[in-house]
Amino acid sequence: MAKLISVIVPCYNEQESLPYFYEEICKVAKEMKDNKFEFLFINDGSKDKTLEILRALAKEDKRVRYISFSRNFGKEAGMYAGLKEAKGDFVCIMDADLQDPPSLLPQMYHIITTEDYDSVATRRVSRQGEPPIRSFFARLFYRLINKISKADIVDGARDFRLMTRQMVDAIVGMEEYNRFSKGIFGWVGFNTKWLPFENVERIAGETKWSFWKLFKYSLEGIVAFSTFPLALSFIFGILFCILAIIFIIVRTLIWGDATSGWPSLVCIMFLISGVQLCCLGIMGQYLSKTYLETKKRPIYIVKETEKDKI
Repeated sequence: MAKLISVIVPCYNEQESLPYFYEEICKVAKEMKDNKFEFLFINDGSKDKTLEILRALAKEDKRVRYISFSRNFGKEAGMYAGLKEAKGDFVCIMDADLQDPPSLLPQMYHIITTEDYDSVATRRVSRQGEPPIRSFFARLFYRLINKISKADIVDGARDFRLMTRQMVDAIVGMEEYNRFSKGIFGWVGFNTKWLPFENVERIAGETKWSFWKLFKYSLEGIVAFSTFPLALSFIFGILFCILAIIFIIVRTLIWGDATSGWPSLVCIMFLISGVQLCCLGIMGQYLSKTYLETKKRPIYIVKETEKDKI
């Protein structure tokens, strides 16, 4: 019996990339002729003609479905919406810019159906074409989060992966508002095989991920899957209390004048104040995430689907 493969494609201002992506994914679907396909595009509040293109594709091709959000909710919300609405026996997530090569899908499907795996995920083995500073911090993030959390995130991991229905259902069951899918994929467990590939540049358009957005996203991941920063702030507090006592005792014994050296004292006060503010900021991050979770706001709001245009 033919298995249905759902291909989830989050889109934000991808009018230039979509025609190329659709052409490539159709070639792959033709190659995998023993399977059925649905292409589920998530329009994440695009400001360009992305939605118009999706409407046209849905009219021409019954395999095309789309969900259009009322505003930009972010890629995490887009992926969650796709996973929730996908009907396939197997579900694949990939980007519309062709940095996730659709040509890998047949190999991924062969692995997941012939070997004992619940997921076949991809990772970049090179970052050719990426700014060096961005590559450095990316690798630093992967090393850091794997040391301070139980999240299993491979260096260079992409969201591009093929999963079984069982694994998808487990992920959809995690309805947390502050989502970090790379961590969730690892947290739910299941057997995953990593498929390496060389970095591919965008086919068209510009990346939506600035350095600042990636930095904020990495903080989301650390806060979502580790409480180590809270422990670190506690350690800093104890350490500086001990250093302050030692400093006062040693300074008095050596110089005997408790009022001399005020510039150094001011510097120390600024240092300790900075550490205190940093620790408060860490606690504030955790409190803000807790606050957002307790509000129980929807992860996304749907404005339109292909069914509304039938």
